[in-house]
Amino acid sequence: MAHAPVPHPHLDARAADRAAGVLLGAAVGDALGVPYEFKATLREDQQPRMIGGGLGPYEPGEYSDDTQMQVCVAQVAATGADLRGPEALDAIAAGFQGWLSEGASDVGNQTSLVLSTAARVPGPAGTALREAAREYTAGNARSAGNGSLMRTGIVALAHLGDPAAMAEAAIAVGALTHPDPDCADACVLWCSGIRTAVLHGTFDGVRDGLALLPPERRETWAKRLDEAEAHPPHHFVNNGWVVHALQAAWSAITRTAVPELNPVQGHFPAQHLRHALEAAVRAGTDTDTVAAITGALLGARWGCSAIPLDWQQAVHGWPGLTAPDLVRLAVLTARGGKDDDAGWPSAPRLPAGGHAGFAVPHPHDDGVILGNLALAQGAEPVDVDAVVSLCRVGSDPLLPGADAEQVRVWLVDSEGANANLHHVVDQAARQVLRLRREGKRVLLHCHAGQSRTPAVAAVYSHLAKGTDAESALRDLRRALTGGWHLDAHPELRSAVHDLTAPTVAA
Repeated sequence: MAHAPVPHPHLDARAADRAAGVLLGAAVGDALGVPYEFKATLREDQQPRMIGGGLGPYEPGEYSDDTQMQVCVAQVAATGADLRGPEALDAIAAGFQGWLSEGASDVGNQTSLVLSTAARVPGPAGTALREAAREYTAGNARSAGNGSLMRTGIVALAHLGDPAAMAEAAIAVGALTHPDPDCADACVLWCSGIRTAVLHGTFDGVRDGLALLPPERRETWAKRLDEAEAHPPHHFVNNGWVVHALQAAWSAITRTAVPELNPVQGHFPAQHLRHALEAAVRAGTDTDTVAAITGALLGARWGCSAIPLDWQQAVHGWPGLTAPDLVRLAVLTARGGKDDDAGWPSAPRLPAGGHAGFAVPHPHDDGVILGNLALAQGAEPVDVDAVVSLCRVGSDPLLPGADAEQVRVWLVDSEGANANLHHVVDQAARQVLRLRREGKRVLLHCHAGQSRTPAVAAVYSHLAKGTDAESALRDLRRALTGGWHLDAHPELRSAVHDLTAPTVAA
């Protein structure tokens, strides 16, 4: 049956941030859970870390099959394809087979058996895979594994404009390996949650998704969501089963408190993402899968900008992708396979806007060079060991040929465009501090070097030297003689003052 063209709603800066967080959120959850899979459940006082190991064994920050399979879906979705169509499903199925034959690092039993069976059947890859999955499900009472739910987040991005089409796509993509009704329902509910989170910035979509299920199954799932909200994640010990996997993820999200904004104390609402992912890992058993499922929805709600930069720097995996690659696939999917007018997110380099490049030593630390995009893209080499980019910079390394670490920060130079402004500025300044403590010479830049750059530089001065905001901004303004636009961004300037305010004793 032919489908109507896929509608793709316009995404403002905040919604684009949230779309960018879906695949990356799943990947960091996956990598965080990898070391603890099927090991002793962590206690509340134990901090999950991306230390690698697990069933791979994996490198620190490396994601597992949960994200690897979702990447196969994303590579098709990022072309703008309707994921309900036979061509798209054939391409996804072929991607799964390619992933398996290339030496997938860890494969669930059901997924492995279905893929292996389908590989021996001639004809379209999607048809063969669906038939193998149906046969497996018909002959096995325990066929409702979590292997389709773990990869479903990107499906929501492909159908943001049509919830009914999204539900159909979630069922179709899931049924390639897991056609059990519980699996289908779980994928629909989670995609509904991700869609609403991206478009509206709430978690309401999971319960709203009940209306997309068959009427006779809605009450069952409503009770399951109630149960998840009433118990901690580790209550759902059988989380290889798709129902317990969803319940553990939903429990981690809904039972984790959202911090109040208190910049001086280092408390930010966006930290809910980190805390809830840690709670998901503490669910135990299939930790990487539960955390990947949790991370997709958290990333959709809080955005790429909420994901800790240390996690973004560490995460990577098959087929050689890092955080910027995962963001690119997600954003392209949400935009129907199209770049914006500047060529983002696919262009190797983005236009510098006619600015002349400049390099100015930070007035409080000459190991930090303040600059702009034109400097970083110029013909002359920049003598640094690391770059902290506060603007979009293209898909290529910013300093080609240089062995320089690059930190990419999601920070938009526009009033009202940053949902996690304090968190992002704080994170960026702390990355500069980390790099300097490692002995690296750092280039800190944004597009023009006139607003975001001095804002983060001022907070860095406070962290490194204890300098108050007004003194730091005064000295930075004297140094940046080529232009100063921070005063045109009162939200950003206010965030600097909030982050550097003196601590009030209780």
